Amino acid sequence: MRFLSLSRAATVTLLAAALAACQTAPVATPPVVTPPLVTTPDPVAVPKVPKPPRIGLALGGGAARGFAHIGIIQVLEENGIKPDLVVGTSAGSLVAALYASGKDGSALAATAQNMDESMFTDWAFPGRGMIRGEALARFVREQTGGKTIESMKVPLGIVATDLDNGAPILFQRGDPGVAVRASSAVPAVFQPVRIGTREYVDGGLVSPVPVRFARQMGADLVIAVDISAVPDGAATGDPMRMLLQTFAIMGRSINHFELREADLVLRPKLNGVSGADFTSRAKSIQAGRAAATEALADLRNRIAAKTR
Repeated sequence: MRFLSLSRAATVTLLAAALAACQTAPVATPPVVTPPLVTTPDPVAVPKVPKPPRIGLALGGGAARGFAHIGIIQVLEENGIKPDLVVGTSAGSLVAALYASGKDGSALAATAQNMDESMFTDWAFPGRGMIRGEALARFVREQTGGKTIESMKVPLGIVATDLDNGAPILFQRGDPGVAVRASSAVPAVFQPVRIGTREYVDGGLVSPVPVRFARQMGADLVIAVDISAVPDGAATGDPMRMLLQTFAIMGRSINHFELREADLVLRPKLNGVSGADFTSRAKSIQAGRAAATEALADLRNRIAAKTR
């Protein structure tokens, strides 16, 4: 019994000592970890890339004088100026369609030199015009590779006149052959072109140089090419010359208003070249080149002014 009693006393003493140690021993606390400060970097300023203007090329009517359009296109290409869209009237519609399909200035010149105007003269006596115009439509289809207007490499517009109400029409879809034929259907020379229930004739009656339609298609800067003949008092004894003189008189009046909306107007010097002169192709192309070269500095300045 005495042994057990001493053991209990010792046990109590030990427990008391342990309890005292627990009460006096420092309690370890975990270290406070401060998360690293996360900072948001300042946004990096992205330099603004200058956006050049959308350039529209408006090619006017003038029959055989239209070869001058090719020289202008050549000079633009050689100087790195590429139109974003092209719209044409009459002779300008033919060049516009071929250019929009992917032909560059050299290819256009080669086509012009190899062109035989007799391939367009599918006579239609008697009728409402001397020429049907189907041969012209076929030529356009062949030269554009069968593309539709909306599938051209460069956005294309072709202007004609509604014969029933005199309203202008801008073709942006469909068969380019039919559209060029309609745009070039000089009354009494070519038969009117029926599309659906409407008939169409030469776009030069309402828009000799289609500046407003280039704007309508989204151009910020319009280069207008005026190849219309100036009435010069030359002999008008034969019906063709009289008709061309009539168009020249009418075209001057309309152009006076429409050309004011262009940013730059190019007028190739085609003195002595009539609308019926298909033998002066090289001369007309060179006149176009000269007009474009002379205006290059002005054109570059205008492009720079509209670049934002």
